[in-house]
Amino acid sequence: MNNKIVTYDTIISLQNIHEAWREFVAGKKNKADVAEFSLRLGPNLYNLHDDLKRRVYRHGSYEAFSVNDPKPRSIHKASVRDRLLHHTVYRVLYPYFDSRFTFDSYSCRNYKGTHRAVERFRYFAKKVSMNHRRTCWVLKCDVKKFFASVDHSILLTIVQRHISDPDIISLIQNIIGSFSSTGPGKGLPLGNLTSQLLVNVYMNEFDQFMKHILKQKYYIRYADDFVIMHRDLGVLEEILPKIRNFLEGNLKLTLHPDKVYIKTFASGVDFLGWVNFSTHKVLRTTTKRRMFKKLERSEGKPATIQSYLGMIKHGNTYRVKEKIEKNYGSNLSAPF
Repeated sequence: MNNKIVTYDTIISLQNIHEAWREFVAGKKNKADVAEFSLRLGPNLYNLHDDLKRRVYRHGSYEAFSVNDPKPRSIHKASVRDRLLHHTVYRVLYPYFDSRFTFDSYSCRNYKGTHRAVERFRYFAKKVSMNHRRTCWVLKCDVKKFFASVDHSILLTIVQRHISDPDIISLIQNIIGSFSSTGPGKGLPLGNLTSQLLVNVYMNEFDQFMKHILKQKYYIRYADDFVIMHRDLGVLEEILPKIRNFLEGNLKLTLHPDKVYIKTFASGVDFLGWVNFSTHKVLRTTTKRRMFKKLERSEGKPATIQSYLGMIKHGNTYRVKEKIEKNYGSNLSAPF
């Protein structure tokens, strides 16, 4: 896809808005705000299209609430109309930007996700260690207050390097400017679908730096969590200040001081909920605790059980599976 195809008219077309609605409403029809919007669905969709066509659309405010998953997070929920607009924009811009991302960016992308990121991590470790015959060093980093720290002006400048249509830029600016967290012009809301895409656009600058400037072949990123692997400890120690300087100087992001370390893969590296060793991987203790708390709160709903069984099958989790079967097996009609 190129700039000629990614046009403002493509985004705001009634066809795109209708298709975005079908995707947005899936699984939400019983939500009160969605049901209310649906009562006048035709006029609501047309009015959104008309406002966008006349360039008078203005993003509304947010409803804030907190969740604990796994740590306290502030979620900001936009109106149904604005969330539909997010889907409308996302449908067109996601494939355009996704083709520009590096292969080893795994967050909020089709055919990626945590499972594939962990498998890629283990594949890299095996290559770097020459099938676990050499020491593989791992530099593990985490960005502090990632979503809250995204700088609006930097983000918009990055977007403008890829998209020249002034109406698209104005619409994206409208969405970005609808929210701030740590100060004016700072932060993206966790609840927006567009935020998932825009943080990847933002961090793609760092991904390209890692791959093409620092030339780190064994680099993987999932959101604000990233790892680099190398046989030479000195190489990782040398690039760490360069990583800090790039993030602070180019993206105004800071590494979390308590979540940066270098250790050997063989000693066990915690990455995306799994502690990885050369021969196996096990669930992080906090992940297990959170899982059983959720099972308890859901009173062992079959859908929740099956979701976790699907997750844990990718690791060495016999005892965890045995505990789930003992406590909640009777809730499932089919055997484990």
